[in-house]
Amino acid sequence: MKITSIDVFKTTLGRPSVKGTPWNPIVVRINTDEGISGFGEAGLAYGNAQDAAFGMLKNFAPLIIGWDPMKIEKIWEYYLRQTFWGMGGGGVISAGMSAIDIALWDIKGKALGVPVYQLLGGKTNEKLRSYASQIQFDWGKECHALVKPEEYAEACRKAAADGYNCVKVDPVGFDLNGVWMGWSNYGILQYDQMKVAVDRVAAIREAGGPKMDIIIELHSLTDTNSAIQLGRELEKYNIFYYEEPVMPLNTHSMKEIADRVNIPIASGERIYTRWGYRPFYEERSLNVIQPDLCNCGGLSEGKKICDMGHVYDVGVQIHVCGGPISTAAALQLEAVIPNFLIHEHHQAALLESNISLGKYDYQPKNGIFEIPDKPGIGQELTEEAMKTSETVTFK
Repeated sequence: MKITSIDVFKTTLGRPSVKGTPWNPIVVRINTDEGISGFGEAGLAYGNAQDAAFGMLKNFAPLIIGWDPMKIEKIWEYYLRQTFWGMGGGGVISAGMSAIDIALWDIKGKALGVPVYQLLGGKTNEKLRSYASQIQFDWGKECHALVKPEEYAEACRKAAADGYNCVKVDPVGFDLNGVWMGWSNYGILQYDQMKVAVDRVAAIREAGGPKMDIIIELHSLTDTNSAIQLGRELEKYNIFYYEEPVMPLNTHSMKEIADRVNIPIASGERIYTRWGYRPFYEERSLNVIQPDLCNCGGLSEGKKICDMGHVYDVGVQIHVCGGPISTAAALQLEAVIPNFLIHEHHQAALLESNISLGKYDYQPKNGIFEIPDKPGIGQELTEEAMKTSETVTFK
């Protein structure tokens, strides 16, 4: 089998209706001379790097035309060692490697007629608990900024009605005017700003009751001082874990927070490859890792990162904030790893604009995911998504 062509898609259908939040997942399709194609996604659908990921894949795709797609490890090492920038990694480089790696696993699964989880070792987990992620955007088919504590409480009740017993919220992201990052969360938080965050979490705890697990997401909007200050105030609400409380590559600050706040610490969506995770394991600064398979190095690297974490008794919650291909890849790996903790089901995964990108709509039932059994990763772009994308093809 040989790679004959590669298509790079900048999708345009998947646009959540949040002002200022563009949503254009970048997807690669690798085609072979046996008529089998594999799909992979670059994990930069949000933020301000879609064009960079599109460009990265335009640079990477021509390099493996004519290669055997079954030699996944060889191709991964080639990108790491022969492209110069692969050794340094980083978000854009690793996202390009990830998309190609996922697409290659998709090809291998389809060629052998099995889901990828069978190739990674088989199921350790038959079903996957999931949580309702980012309820500061509300929960349901519409997405908008929440400000008042009672709005946060209602979003929690909506998630509970859908069967979730765990939610995640960023209580500091929206200011009182509903502007994302409209105020600074660095330094020492003043009483009024602290009260806003605490009141939002308190409302969720009251609405969800004692059996509702609550994950606090901070998006690294806090620094070491404010994260410790806020974390201590939130300890009494029995928080499941505390995500990205500080700059994601600062292992020493993460360790200081872990030592001074009595809540498990999580991070990972902006940590790349085994080399990026290594100091966090060695310092014991993370209790939960959150690698994004679409930017950490793909399924190949994600499996190795999770296996390393298992040595250190670190739990895994794959970060999923992208298109339907991102979700499908995560489910395949989560089925396999013994240190799986919980699956992230993002608010954007409920939106028709995002669902329309995927051939299949994978949603949990009562907060539990069934694992897809289709060959490969079990997901592809729809014809409409590909037709409406900005596309470049390499042969």
